[in-house]
Amino acid sequence: MTARDLPRWWLAAACLIAFAPAAEAGQRNAHASARAVHPASVRQDAALQDSARQDATAQDAAATSTGFVGESGTASYYGPRHHGRLTAAGTRFDQTQLTAAHPWLPFGTKVRVTLAGTGRSVVVVITDRLYSSRRIVDLSLAAAEQLGMIRQGIATVTLSPS
Repeated sequence: MTARDLPRWWLAAACLIAFAPAAEAGQRNAHASARAVHPASVRQDAALQDSARQDATAQDAAATSTGFVGESGTASYYGPRHHGRLTAAGTRFDQTQLTAAHPWLPFGTKVRVTLAGTGRSVVVVITDRLYSSRRIVDLSLAAAEQLGMIRQGIATVTLSPS
């Protein structure tokens, strides 16, 4: 009996059996679709998420233990379309409050934001996360109004502990 004498489904079954150990080891098969969910890959994803949570906790601990010295960079502000949405801290965003989003400072941290050139400043509370490599902080509408940066949309600011 040769391979030509075997039914076509047998070849497909043989390939699946041959690649099964790779799937059990957590490796994606070359023929597997992107939507395929393997138990081993789910365990790996959970492990990566746990690792990311531990890194974020370590950053928060480092910020509180070593003290936040300050930083300078670009700031922008949340537009009205974000009003009422949930923040990363789990609260509803209120554009009339003096709040801000920062990449790593712990929630509840008070930070003084000073506008470069004018010296205007405002104290804000960190309530959200910022996922931008171009900005260091996103301010609420009320904070941006106090700084006088509404017209420009973005501004150079300095953050310092409050």
